[in-house]
Amino acid sequence: MARIFAQAATGARTLMTSFLGLLLFAPAAMAAEPQPWQLGFQPAATPVKHQIESFHDMLLVIIFAIALFVLALLVYVCVRFRASKNPTASKTSHNTVIEIIWTAVPVLILVLIAIPSFRILYYQDKAVDPDMTIKAEARQWYWNYSYPDAEIAFDSYMLSEEDAAAQGKKRLLDVDNALVVPVGKKVQVLVTTGDVMHSFFIPSAGVQVYGTPGRINETWFEFEEAGTYYGQCNQICGLNHSYMPIVVEAKSEADYAAWLEEAKQKFAMTDAAPVSVARAVTE
Repeated sequence: MARIFAQAATGARTLMTSFLGLLLFAPAAMAAEPQPWQLGFQPAATPVKHQIESFHDMLLVIIFAIALFVLALLVYVCVRFRASKNPTASKTSHNTVIEIIWTAVPVLILVLIAIPSFRILYYQDKAVDPDMTIKAEARQWYWNYSYPDAEIAFDSYMLSEEDAAAQGKKRLLDVDNALVVPVGKKVQVLVTTGDVMHSFFIPSAGVQVYGTPGRINETWFEFEEAGTYYGQCNQICGLNHSYMPIVVEAKSEADYAAWLEEAKQKFAMTDAAPVSVARAVTE
């Protein structure tokens, strides 16, 4: 018995050491992109993501409380009703009070979870009084972004490994033309697709919406700080489904205005859709 407890203690120490070691790497994961050995979410960059993180933390407390209660109950039953202490097993088959409790308590827990869950779902569903609108159309296998108010549109392709290395960009994440938005502005995003189902997914923004053929779905975000935020199409949409990254550059109002003036010259809407210089990479 002593040997078993010693082995259990050694295993617990090993597990704790590994956990603490992973925590040391957690600060390195504080970026708007996936990181090796990352723990938890990417840092929240929008009001929606902050609410999602708070809801997640609440659920974590509830789950741990339930797990600890069940563990304590199992230990109690194993000790209190072991064969050596109870050679004659109880013949009790029903207990009305216990059955009411184990039915009512889970229902109350689910209601407790449902209230903030529905609040977040409605909050992230539609933009209320957006400052600007962008249309994101997914295609096999790239994105087309259009700014109706500014009358510009452009394609966004993943950079090839050679171009990414030459430009000091991130492999499999960076693109030739990023989606650019101003900081502190509520941006309505209309998501659709030109072929099969795709997904507009930006973890740090708390955005996940499907592009469905023949219809337009809506989402929104409001970035709180300037920076570059990475996402991707995480829907299995075909052969190159893993090569549809999304890059959002949130700029200050002055920098965004300067980019917009340049974009109006470079990406002005015409009868012919703009052609990306990186089109040959994935075709």
